[in-house]
Amino acid sequence: MDQPGYLPYPKGFSTRAIHVGQEPEKWDSMALVPPLVMSTTFKQYSPANFKEFEYGRSGNPSRNVLEECLASLENAKHAMCFSSGLAATNTLLGMFQSGDHVISGDDIYGGTYRLFSKVASKFGLEFSIVDTTDITKVEAAIKPNTKLIWLETPTNPCLKVNDIRAVAAIAKSRNVLLAVDNTFLTPYLQRPLELGADMSVYSLTKYMNGHSDVVMGAIVTDRTDLNERLRFLQNSLGAVPSPFDCSMVTRSLKTLAVRMRQHSANAIAVAKFLETHEKVVKVLHPGLPSHPHYELTKKQTSGHSGMVTVYLKGEIEQAKKFLTALKVFTLAESLGGYESLAELPSVMTHASVPPEQRKLLNITDNLVRLSVGLEDIEDLIADLTQALKQI
Repeated sequence: MDQPGYLPYPKGFSTRAIHVGQEPEKWDSMALVPPLVMSTTFKQYSPANFKEFEYGRSGNPSRNVLEECLASLENAKHAMCFSSGLAATNTLLGMFQSGDHVISGDDIYGGTYRLFSKVASKFGLEFSIVDTTDITKVEAAIKPNTKLIWLETPTNPCLKVNDIRAVAAIAKSRNVLLAVDNTFLTPYLQRPLELGADMSVYSLTKYMNGHSDVVMGAIVTDRTDLNERLRFLQNSLGAVPSPFDCSMVTRSLKTLAVRMRQHSANAIAVAKFLETHEKVVKVLHPGLPSHPHYELTKKQTSGHSGMVTVYLKGEIEQAKKFLTALKVFTLAESLGGYESLAELPSVMTHASVPPEQRKLLNITDNLVRLSVGLEDIEDLIADLTQALKQI
């Protein structure tokens, strides 16, 4: 990057989010906003002799801009984008073969659990579901055929925090890859690669895009060997995002730091309010001293996002009354957008998790997951107050 106008690498987080991969000198027009390139195919000088791009699935200028920017936000060399977070996870699993073994955390997104248990297992991958917050259980689960450890941290929906450094040390000592789903925190608040992980995985649908109008996923890695394997699979499996969606996420990254600061401030205020409410049994938020992994959270993150999990007094009927009474919070799945959302995981995002597994994880019918948005905190607390009165 020695052309005039290119930024020295690295710079501050927001500076990189706004500039890296988007330098006007890249374009003949010197456009400040990277051009949106919708073409699915590109002219070649002669057969198999082309400038940079040949076909939209294999590469696209708008996607390249986003991938370069994403990599920079983790101080990494490589990033690949996919049509969804699950598409990214499925492509990652494509690196392995029948008979290989994967260790996964027990409290994970319901869609990931479904992919592991009902799809990938049909093709011969073996999965062990363990409490990855217990390092001894992680080490005990490793077999000679173990190829991957999959972590979410904080977990979904119970917000358990895994010790990335400790798991990474075990993984490296046994020649096992470590992938961390960093969707809940984004690289603004946590950078798994710097803590020893081999891959960071994202649903860009959530905080990274942050406007509830794009479905997309990504894998970020600093390892060139993994990048080569994943690039091959990205092209071969073909679950790639549209150029338009890539341009939307590139736009959204410019405000990621500002948004995450407000999500964080609103969420901790909501958590502290709920923790003192008589209709609440328990609040889970890694930024609260009452959280069992509070000290670990301070060691490996620079804060927490807008996610708050709360156990209400009562059963499913009381939870339904609370959720349907909300006015500012919207009853809907997903998370990480500017708007505040609330949902009941046991019958919504985690319905695909078997009842016995939900019971084991304490994903009960009175557990409500909140995605605290960017609204005025006074309005959010007032909305929660009036809804809690309905219980």
